[in-house]
Amino acid sequence: KSGNDIEIEVPIGTIIKDIDTDETIGDLLENNQKILVARGGLHGLGNIHFKSSTNRAPRKATPGTPGEIRELKLELKVLADVGLLGLPNAGKSTLISAISSAKPKVADYPFTTLYPNLGVVRVGPLQSFVVADIPGLIEGASEGIGLGVQFLRHLSRTSILLHIIDIAPIDEQNDPVKDAQKIIKELESYDSELLQKERWLVLNKTDMLLDEDADEICSRIINELNWSNKPHYKISAIAKSGTERLCQDLAARICRNDE
Repeated sequence: KSGNDIEIEVPIGTIIKDIDTDETIGDLLENNQKILVARGGLHGLGNIHFKSSTNRAPRKATPGTPGEIRELKLELKVLADVGLLGLPNAGKSTLISAISSAKPKVADYPFTTLYPNLGVVRVGPLQSFVVADIPGLIEGASEGIGLGVQFLRHLSRTSILLHIIDIAPIDEQNDPVKDAQKIIKELESYDSELLQKERWLVLNKTDMLLDEDADEICSRIINELNWSNKPHYKISAIAKSGTERLCQDLAARICRNDE
């Protein structure tokens, strides 16, 4: 008699790997998707299988074979269309709470976000996309410093990365351009493929400055990063200024990617 299957439920986005061989056994991307990770052994044969016309009561049987034994590693990568990148306190959590129904912890100190947050952004009655916010990156993150590097893998499935830059840092010694370059360097050190993903600049906290000062700083950031011909947006996440256009452009871009 066959034994019952043992099924273990895991979240969508889980990657299953064999620890001994480092083989990727499967990637669960859909609801109710099933993957066989270890096959059970073959059943044995009782004496009835050896019965014949000349041997009505055989004394022969064969034992079953043992099933596969595997040590597995389960790695979760969240499924999102857009990923948020930036230094701690750049305003990522404020942005995701402003454009979606997600309610992450928001405070005026770094490392408020301790784990990834997902938010669904609805642009119209039939159009939406998912945004992932991860803990902020700091210099040296690719070498294990800080929290963000633990969650960079979650951005590997995204279509677009939003690089959030604080144009009015509390510490006036901080230069937004150098801060942006730190993130770019950490991405390059962690995973060159992640660096090659489509990335948009989002210049946040324009409400903290006079309009002319904000325009001057944003222009300098765009010029020094050679970003004039790439997507860039000036917003205030807390005031929801510029966020509607950003979301509409994201939705349009994601729609084109899906075609």
